[in-house]
Amino acid sequence: MTDTLAVPDADLEVDASGLKCPLPILRAKKALAQLHSGQVLKVITTDVHALRDFQAFAKQTGNALEAQVQTEAGATHYLRRR
Repeated sequence: MTDTLAVPDADLEVDASGLKCPLPILRAKKALAQLHSGQVLKVITTDVHALRDFQAFAKQTGNALEAQVQTEAGATHYLRRR
């Protein structure tokens, strides 16, 4: 979705590698609650459905999906807390 040049600096990182839906989303939701408005959460996932899951999560919650970077192992997602 986005190249690595547009990746924002993360204020908090969650490694959800090896977890299947809905666990990466639940971990992200819990971590976002720890952040202040405008801060960025980085979530590392290996679930093949995570790209779509995080796009839907961002739309439902109003948190901005700043970037999604696909890697060999999965994807990294950057969410800015609303």
